Amino acid sequence: MTVPPGYASELRPRLPGLDRKLQVVLIEDDSGDALMVRDMLDEVEPDMTITWVRSLAEAEPVLDDRTRCVLLDLQLPDATDFVALEKVLAAAPRAAVVVLTGFADSQRGLEAVARGAQDYLNKSQVEPELLSRAVRYAIERRVAEDTARELARAETRAAENTRLERGLLPVPLLHDKSIAVVQRYRPGRDRALLGGDFYDVVECADGTLYAVIGDVSGHGPDEAALGVCLRVAWRTLILAGTDEERILPLTAEVLVHERSNEETFATACMVRIDIDRKRARVYLAGHPSPILLGPVAADAPTESVAGPPLGVLPDITWAPAEFPLPEGWRMLLYTDGLIEGGSGRGGADRLGVDGLRRLLDEVDAAGPDPGGAVERLIGRAQELNAGALTDDLAVVVLSRGDNT
Repeated sequence: MTVPPGYASELRPRLPGLDRKLQVVLIEDDSGDALMVRDMLDEVEPDMTITWVRSLAEAEPVLDDRTRCVLLDLQLPDATDFVALEKVLAAAPRAAVVVLTGFADSQRGLEAVARGAQDYLNKSQVEPELLSRAVRYAIERRVAEDTARELARAETRAAENTRLERGLLPVPLLHDKSIAVVQRYRPGRDRALLGGDFYDVVECADGTLYAVIGDVSGHGPDEAALGVCLRVAWRTLILAGTDEERILPLTAEVLVHERSNEETFATACMVRIDIDRKRARVYLAGHPSPILLGPVAADAPTESVAGPPLGVLPDITWAPAEFPLPEGWRMLLYTDGLIEGGSGRGGADRLGVDGLRRLLDEVDAAGPDPGGAVERLIGRAQELNAGALTDDLAVVVLSRGDNT
């Protein structure tokens, strides 16, 4: 097709500008066909800017991941058949591609769509409105395809992360049927199942029962990973029969070697319950004391043995506090995410340990339903906070009696 005089300047290739017009790249070696496409779009789409190039080589500088639409002739000087389509899709991975074909049958256009194009048009049958709709619909379809693809990927990643995080939460290792364990975990991060808090319960071969609960400073995936690392290290040390007084120091060594930031530390509370289940020994590393649940909730007598958190000072050992356990005892271990929320009294007052004791009496934590009591406890703490608790939260209740 011959280009009429005066139109040559109108068909000079133009690089995409910084305006808000929709940028369309036309790859067409026939000047007449290029003029036809340009005139049609100018007639019905004044907000489109056409960048015309004659070959794939000329197209390379103007194709990138910002290109919205490409009108592509399948017969080019430097690429024929579907080679051109493959190279355009590789160079402009987010672009919608509409194939222009001069063949009367639709088979090549259908194959182009099957290979990644959004639509095809026969140049001998195209009209302004049809071309405009093809471009607009192609862009919408490409956006929809990209959105669906990203959503599928996100859902797959979320499902994989959920399975991984659920697998990292511990299952108590128990043989004694008289011991019941209630455990609840609420990460502070949105859309996460795992935070920096950690806990575990292990019964040794000789019947000695150990429990740990801890809190890694900070929030995020690094802290969550470190929490898992510390829990696994602690369980390994317990099962290996490590001397009891060496367990927290060795766990602290693991923290120092595994942490990504030298300022990261962790609090921990470790409980040892004798074989006869009548005495307990508690080690505190900067962590709240366990609470013994009864007619009146009371802290375990551990005030004199509180030590620094793990990873703060080198070569530290922690001394235990030992005390008797009443018949049918029940013990609450928790992280400070449970008490950091508001007290419901207005102002900046937090719930604190005193508020927690009051809530434990209110929800009947010593009653016959420890699992329900824990749920009510967390629910009331959230109510008093006037919203979700923002810190990681872990709660473990150990009890001796009917395993209900």
